[in-house]
Amino acid sequence: MPTQSDLVVVTGASGYVGGRLVPVLLERGHRVRALVRSVEKLACRPWADHPNVEIVAADLLDLPGLTQALAGGNSLFYLVHGMLAQGKRYADADAWAARNMVTAAARNELERIIYLGGLGDPETPGISPHLRSRHRVGQILQSGPTATTVLNAAMILGSGSASFEIMRYLAERLPVMVTPRWVHTPSQPIAIGNVIDYLLGCLETPATRGQTFDIGGPAPITYADLFQLYAKAAGLPPRKILPVPVLTPHLSALWIHLVTPVPADIAVPLTEGLGVPTVCRNTTIRDLLPIPLTDYASAIQTALERQRLDLVETCWRDAGEIQPPEWSDCGDAAWAGGTLLECGYRAVIDATPETLWPLLERMGGRQGYYYGNFLWHLRGLLDRLAGGVGLARGRRRAQRLRVGDAVDFWRVLEVRPKQRLLLDAEMKMPGRAVLDIQLAAAGPDRTELRLLSRFEPHGILGLAYWYSLYPFHQLVFRGMLRAIARRAGRNLANPPQRFTPKLATSCELPVSSD
Repeated sequence: MPTQSDLVVVTGASGYVGGRLVPVLLERGHRVRALVRSVEKLACRPWADHPNVEIVAADLLDLPGLTQALAGGNSLFYLVHGMLAQGKRYADADAWAARNMVTAAARNELERIIYLGGLGDPETPGISPHLRSRHRVGQILQSGPTATTVLNAAMILGSGSASFEIMRYLAERLPVMVTPRWVHTPSQPIAIGNVIDYLLGCLETPATRGQTFDIGGPAPITYADLFQLYAKAAGLPPRKILPVPVLTPHLSALWIHLVTPVPADIAVPLTEGLGVPTVCRNTTIRDLLPIPLTDYASAIQTALERQRLDLVETCWRDAGEIQPPEWSDCGDAAWAGGTLLECGYRAVIDATPETLWPLLERMGGRQGYYYGNFLWHLRGLLDRLAGGVGLARGRRRAQRLRVGDAVDFWRVLEVRPKQRLLLDAEMKMPGRAVLDIQLAAAGPDRTELRLLSRFEPHGILGLAYWYSLYPFHQLVFRGMLRAIARRAGRNLANPPQRFTPKLATSCELPVSSD
């Protein structure tokens, strides 16, 4: 049995489950090493400065680096999945990462691995590529010399879960639901709290070593009944569900992409598996770990309450690697032989940075962008129709931002309170774009607010895209500067002015006028 002095390694620590498991491990006195691709994503988590945690950058596709990252570890939680980061190549990437883990764990003589996989009989005809990949990863991990415990789970019920978000938005937005036949497929969801309980139980119970278990809620239930339970918990009238045979899982996924914030890259793999029963066949873990199981109505109610109180610790939106373009800091791609297009506006406001920063940190989501929200929504709609995330993703918390957060179709690259907010555009477009928002003192109780859009076009389509939207950039940026000043209850010391950074190799924008 591991002791609290043993080092527990958690892969996928920035993900939905891993991000909730790490603080619980720390609360129980364990030493934890959190492995992530982007250390910045964890730097502002509440537990990042805990004396018993270390955050290490590691890529599971890099065997030498992974081997080094596991040095000194005793037990390991394998909670990674490349479905979003690797796109259509996720199955091959997952298998590659699992084989690397087998080798790296053996070289470091780890005592055990605990893997969270997916429910569903792999021999079932028509099983989805997603579920097949989850089982394949478990088989690869168990093929190595390190004792590997596999926990197979279906839908996770909890605030921020991708599956829960799909159910939530479908139930809330569609009082009459025309659904495919999978709506009557039996499943056995599990509350996120019970998932954490089982993961911890396996770590602390030697009898679970090297075993495979199915984990789920109290009893099987159909998706149709789950929709009705959600409607009742949310205070909605009962949903009218009309299953029709012509809707394929792929068409269902595209519909989910349009109706919910979950993008097609996630919705398609998840939905393709809904026609396969995902119920527990091996429940022996209930004898080894007699954990009280949360009923489905209570799990849904808890998730809704945490969303209402803005207490969503982790979310599916957190997934994905942070890869800032080099020019987001230097402000010039010419040194690399590229083209960088810019549109910047600034204004001096009779307010301190402390007054203006909260308005910037609350931007996006339900708050909107203070000006031209119709144009923002139109751009979001076009992005959704092109297969992007659009504005439907919203934001995880209404009052605060941290590196790695999703804000509509942006990803937060940098947060320097009262100084800088850097957003990376994740919308579908022929190029790469960032929005750089900066605050700089301009005298006693005065602040210069700068909005700068940078775009690296890809080919002639990128150039056409930029110049077609350029007039809207000018309109929106001028309007945002005025609107933010009004929202702060302060005056503009000067009208919004166009500017271009004069120092091509510096991120620090000039204060002097053009």
